[in-house]
Order: sequence, then C-alpha cells, then structure tokens
Amino acid sequence: MCSLSLAVTQIQNDWQRGTFPYLSSLKNFMSVKVKTAFKNAKAISPLYTSGPVATTRDGTKIITCIEEHALLTDLASGVEICRFAGDTEAITAMCLSPSAKHLLVFTSSLSLRIFQVPASDVPLAKHVQPIRVVARAHDAPVHYGIVKVWDIARGFITHVFKGHGGVVSALTFDYRLDPSSVNQQHKMQLVTGSIDTRIRIFELTDNASRGTGTQKPLAVLEGHVSVPRGLDVSVDGKWLISGGRDSVVLIWDLSSLQQPPAAKGKGKDKAIGPTLAKTVPVLERVEAVGWLHPDEDLTGSSSASDKLRFYTGGENGVVKIWEAREGNVLFTLGTQQNKISDDEETQRQIVDVMYLPATSTIISVHADQNIIFHSLSTHSLTRQLVGFNDEIVDARFLSSSTARDSHLALATNSSLIRCHTDIVLCVDSGVNGTVLASGSKDKSARVWAPWQSSDAWGYGCVAVCDGHAESIGRGAMRGPGFMFTGSQDRTIKMWDLSDIPISCVEGTEPVRCKSLSTVKAHEKDINALDVAPNDRFLVSGSQDRTANVYAIEYTRSGVGVKGSLRLLGTCKGHKRGVWAVRFGRAERVLATGSGDKTVRLWNLDDFTCVRTFEGHTNSVLRVDFLSAGMQIVSAGSDGLVKLWNVKDEECVATLDNHEDKVWALAVSQDERTIVSAAADSVVTFWQDCTEELEQEKEASRADLVLKEQDFLNYLELNDYRKAIQLALSMGQPGRLLSLFKDIRAAAAESGAESASITGHASVDEVIRTLGGSDLAKLLRYVRDWNAVAKTSIVAQGVLLAIMKLRSAGRHEVKETAFLQGEDGGEKGVGGTALKEMVEALIPYTERHLARMDRLVQESYIVDYVLGEMDDGMFDGDDWGDGCRVIASSYKYTCVDTLQDSVHEPI
Repeated sequence: MCSLSLAVTQIQNDWQRGTFPYLSSLKNFMSVKVKTAFKNAKAISPLYTSGPVATTRDGTKIITCIEEHALLTDLASGVEICRFAGDTEAITAMCLSPSAKHLLVFTSSLSLRIFQVPASDVPLAKHVQPIRVVARAHDAPVHYGIVKVWDIARGFITHVFKGHGGVVSALTFDYRLDPSSVNQQHKMQLVTGSIDTRIRIFELTDNASRGTGTQKPLAVLEGHVSVPRGLDVSVDGKWLISGGRDSVVLIWDLSSLQQPPAAKGKGKDKAIGPTLAKTVPVLERVEAVGWLHPDEDLTGSSSASDKLRFYTGGENGVVKIWEAREGNVLFTLGTQQNKISDDEETQRQIVDVMYLPATSTIISVHADQNIIFHSLSTHSLTRQLVGFNDEIVDARFLSSSTARDSHLALATNSSLIRCHTDIVLCVDSGVNGTVLASGSKDKSARVWAPWQSSDAWGYGCVAVCDGHAESIGRGAMRGPGFMFTGSQDRTIKMWDLSDIPISCVEGTEPVRCKSLSTVKAHEKDINALDVAPNDRFLVSGSQDRTANVYAIEYTRSGVGVKGSLRLLGTCKGHKRGVWAVRFGRAERVLATGSGDKTVRLWNLDDFTCVRTFEGHTNSVLRVDFLSAGMQIVSAGSDGLVKLWNVKDEECVATLDNHEDKVWALAVSQDERTIVSAAADSVVTFWQDCTEELEQEKEASRADLVLKEQDFLNYLELNDYRKAIQLALSMGQPGRLLSLFKDIRAAAAESGAESASITGHASVDEVIRTLGGSDLAKLLRYVRDWNAVAKTSIVAQGVLLAIMKLRSAGRHEVKETAFLQGEDGGEKGVGGTALKEMVEALIPYTERHLARMDRLVQESYIVDYVLGEMDDGMFDGDDWGDGCRVIASSYKYTCVDTLQDSVHEPI
C-alpha cells in the first residue's frame, strides 16, 4: 500500500472515530520533501580512557590519554586540537611543562618522548610527532624505584637518585628562594615517596651527583604505614604534606631545612631534620593531596593569608577541603555515596586531583573516566567531562521548559544513572520529551523528571517499577498515564503512572508504581517496544522472529485505573530475531528491523509485509520514520546508518562514522537532526543538508550554463586561448576534443594544415604558453584520448604540438600540478606522476604506430591488386604513390611524436 493511500485510510478512520491526532502532520503531507543528504555536524568521541591527565595553568586546555595517544582538547569549545603520536604502548607517566610549551610522555616501551605543544587552537589533522625521543630513558618501567632528573631542552640526565625501597609512588619539587643565600638564589629540592612507606628529600645542586652516581637524601621521613600517594610543599617551603592509603594525612615541619647548616666542629649540635607537626585522620584511602594557595578565597570574600588549608581526594569519590591547624573539614566538593557496592566504589574513586590557583578550580579525575571541575569560591560543579561512554546502547532526546530537544539522554554499558545498581539497557521519553524512563539489568525501571529548581538543570527519580524476574531490555512511554516494559522473562508489564509528578522535588521519595497488567508476549527475549502516536496500540519485537501488535485498553475513573493489552495480530516473515519496531507517525504502518539484515514495512490492517528494504550487511538494530512516513532511517551492526525511500525501496544516503554496532538512534522533532551512537563510544549528530546541496547544485548548474555560453562566444570570436582555458577550468574534455578536431578538419579543408602543428597558429600559441596546472590537465586528457583509436589522431596531434612548441626547459611542471586529477587525485606526485603519465602514453602510441605500419603494408597489396585486375585502368603508380604519401605522412607524425615523448624531457 502506498504512502498516500495509507494516509487517506488513516484520515477516514480517524474521522469516523471523531478524532484527528495526525492533523498537524497530514496538512502538509503533500508538500513534504524527502531528504537526500545528511552531514556530520558534530561527533562526541572518547576523551579519556585511563592514565595520567594534565592541564594548562590557565585551565583552558586539557591533555588526556586515549589508549596509546595523548589528546589535547580545548575546554571552552570541546574541540580536539591535536593528538600526539603514540608508540603502540600504554602511557604510564605524562607531564606538561609550566609554560605549556612541551609535553613529556613515558610509555611501557621505556622511551621518553618530548613533544612541542601547538600554540594555535586550530585543529590539526595529522598527529603531532615528537621533537626528541630517548629510546631507553630507563632500564625498566618508570615505577621501578629510581628517580632521574632530565634537562628537557638539551635532553640529558642531570641527577639520578637511588635508594628507594621499591616503586616510587609520588614526587614533587620544592623550588623557592634560599633564605640563607645573600644573592637571592633559588633553592631546589626533590621530595619522593615510595612503597616502602618512607619519604625522602633530595638536594638538587650543581655539586649533586650526575649520570650514574648516587646521592644520599637530606632526610628520610617515616610516619606512614602504607603507600604515600600524594606529596606537596607549601608556597613558603615551610610545610610538607603527605597522604597515603593508610587513611591519614601527615603535615611535616620543614623549617629546619631552611636554616643555614651548623658549623662543623667539636661541641656543635647536629642538624635537626623535618619533624612531624600533625596527623590528620581522613577515614578514607588518600590518592591525592595538596596545599591550597594562602590567598585562595573559599567563601566569596577576602580571607586571611595565614590560613593553612589543603585538599584530599580518595576512595569516596569526593574532594574534601581541610583546615590544617584544626584538622577539620571545611566543605566537600561532590556527592558522597554512603552505600555503594565494591565495584561502584572502585569505579567512582578519585585517582588524581589537580589544583589551578589561577582559576580557583579543583579538578578531580575518577576511575570511571569522569573528569570533574569544581569552583572553590562557589563550592559548585562547573564542568563535567565524560571521558569514555563505553558501549552506548540507547539514546533519546529530552526537552527543557524553554526548548525542544535541548538535551540528549544516553544509556551506556554502565550504571551511570546512579539510582540503578546495574547496567542501564534502555531509555525512553514521554510527556513531550520532559519525562525520562530507564530500564536496567537490576530488573527495575525508573521514571525521571526535571528538578523543580531555577538554579540548575537536572533530573531526579520520581518513580520506581519493580516486578520483572529478569533484566528489562526495553521500555516504551508516551503519555503520563502509563508505561510499558519488556523483559528477558518474556513478559510485558503495563505500569500505572497516573500518580507520579512531572517534576522532581528534592527530598521526595520515589513513587512505587503498580503493575496494571502482565502479558506473556513471546517465546524468547523481548528486544523492542513502541507505542503508537495515538496511545492506542503497542508493538513488541522478539528474538522469536515475530512482532506482536496489541490494542491498549486503559480506563481511569473514580473507582481506579484499569489497563490491559489485547492481541490484534502478529507480523511474521523475518528469518532472524526482531531488534527494532516503530509505528508510523502519520500512517497505519509498522517498520521492523531484524537480524536477517532487512527492514520490513507492515500494513496494520491485515499485518502483511508491503515493503522490504535490503542493503545492510549485518543485523538491523534500530529503525525510525522521516518525512511524514515517506522515508525510513535504519542503523545496523555494520556501523552504518541508512536512509530509505519507502516508495521505491531505494537507499538514498548512507551515513558512516562508526566502527562498531550502532545500537542507538534518535530523531529530533523537526527531523533536521539524527543522532546515532554506537558500541565504539562515539555519538554522531547528523544534520539535514538536503536544501544546502540543492542550492549548491543549482548554483553550480547556473555557473556551468554561463561558462558554456562564454565558451561558445569565444569560439565565435576565434578567441581560442580563453576557450581552451575555460574548457580546462570546467573539466570538459569532450569540448576540448571537439575544438581540436574541428580546427584540424578546417585546416585540412583550407590546405593550411602545414602552416601550424594543430591547424591554427593561435592554438599553437596557446599550447606553447599554457600554465603548469592547465598543461597537466591537458596531458591527462591526451592520455585518455590516446587510449581510444577513434580519438588517437587528435591526441597525437596535441601531443606533437606540446613536444615541438615547448622546449625541454619549459616542460618542467610543478609537483602541485599533478596532485589533483579529475577524479580527485592522481597516483604519485610531481615527477612520479609525470613519469606514470608518459609510461601510459608510450604503449598506446606504439600500438597506433604498429597499426599504421600494417595500413601501409596493406596499401601496397591494394595497389597491386587494383593494377592487375583493371589491367592499367587506374594509374597504379599515382594511386600507389598517393597512398604511400598519405600513410608515410601519418607514420611520420606518430614516429616523431613517440620519439619526442621518449627522448625529450618533460
């Protein structure tokens, strides 16, 4: 059934029922234009998988690790600036210089790679290569217990510190003015911590050990009973703070190290080392610790500079700000989870914390690949970067109170929706896109509504649906009254949502929803659900290769709410499980996608298949309708998104930006944007560019018409230079071939062929003075003409003119002239491409020469036969001489052209 007849049938049915739910879309049904092209407007790719993180001091750029590559990103725009080339090994340590000009990277290959950070914010297409590589900077992985200090500019080792009892777990530099120096010289020390629980302080001086020597530490501090994970020295150099996995923070007094050394001699006191000033129990394993700047404003008003405050981050996943002298927590950044599982604890714990005094920002890096920015002055979250979405399995557009489709909800292969205790498998939206539903492997479904607050935008859980015996793989909701869930227990449940609020109020407990109906729907897992736009029908797709259509019976009265499902029919025909189902928005049709690589369109009157769309090379996982039902968009396991015309079952566009299964597909209300998300953790926004392409084609067509008219005018005026240059610019070899052929024929008729090589003196002059790029394009046309016997005469004539009219020095053609061919590219560049072109000309020229030789030989036979048959009727000598003259003349042209092509350099 065609789209128009289906639409008319729906109009009649709705009119008889007294309802017209599709009026707004059907008014413009006949005027809807199909879409033919979508462009990749934006893509959200993985930002951070694991490893170290670095930021510039002004907080404008961040460097993260994606497998073996380091990625530089502009935080304001979210644009990837560049990637630093990896060496196929995972990055174990990374450091950005204070000036943000150099990046140092260590990998498991034991090599040190130094990169120059681009100063411009313009994205680079190619990977940034290192400016210096030290092949074996260490003899074992970096964490093996030896500390080396490097001169970055000159690439050599300045100090080597040994003596650690194991892996070095933390280090920091102490660089400040030396109070004992009369020349105000700077003093530099290195503080290290290792798994032997000891902290060592080394002096970095000119007389310190170099190369392979050793130096004893100035002091060895013992106080931790577990691995120290964080070290920092205060700005004035008086205090050292250390935090470890023994759940304590130790504050050390370094004042004694700032005193001038005592004079050596009998009776003099020994130098006093650093002392432990305070022990602060933090009640969690500490992964990062550091001092805040003395002038840091934590309250929005000026604070005393004598305050001693520090931050900690660890297993609880929050950053705590402490007052050092009192040992109490001033405030906490982030939300602490009181009751979480061991797996969630591992995922959410903080692995690193960075402090940016210039912007008063604390950045925490979490084990679940989230990077969170907090403002110290407002104590609020300012930015959150989701480094890695893992496998994205579903997506839905959400609307705010002010804009439609303003946000996008993603269901990933994780429990990032915090109220779920297992992987989230599906999401759906209802109530004009403002309410969200999610289903999970924890056998529950939850309903989410926006916060009732003007300060921040967010969602909170307002309802919980418990009752399934297995994972909930699909949910479907439209209006606020009810919702459906499909589970691996092969049942569909209908839930009463009549009492749930459409906005979330802080402190309100979620409503426990009641199941109105439970239906044993299929013999295998339920993969897909969808509710019709009029809320009267439900369709379910299953691994049992069928799709069932149900009538929704829902009533609400003073007695209560009743709901049930009544089976209307089953769509059978797929050879594999059904992964996707979708009702038409304006027609009584149903689209299904299956593991048999096809999309089928079904008539809801008799449940028969009316269209089959074949083109995917793997399972079809998602389908949706576009253009008032005249088009279907599908996504599959082959990583492709395809756009189909329903009428002719033709694929009009294939969108490719994924490397794995495309599980999620969402279409905006205006159908201008399609969002696809896949198992490769990439989210792609496809923007409709049909009108733009049509306008470009129309403009190009109009420009071509004008150029063609100009070309004809130039021919009428015998302005061959402009005619040839215009034909070359338009990329029309056919017009050039006709031009050269007509000029050659005209010269032959007038007898002026010997006066010029091409047949016209002005054409000879054009070829003699033709520019490099135009000459390269003309040679490509000659190469193609020479491959066909019918056009080879013109090709040989033009090639002869090029060889004769241009000297060897003028045959030089710039490399860029051969970079771009008529098909978008040319194999080889510069001299290589020119050599390939000449090599393509020689075999065909030799073939034409052999053909002319055979023609000459056959002419003698014709001469002899005619002379013998007619007994001298024809003048054999004159006829034969004429044949020989013509053949010899053509032979001379071919041989001369071949010789010039071979012996004269181009």
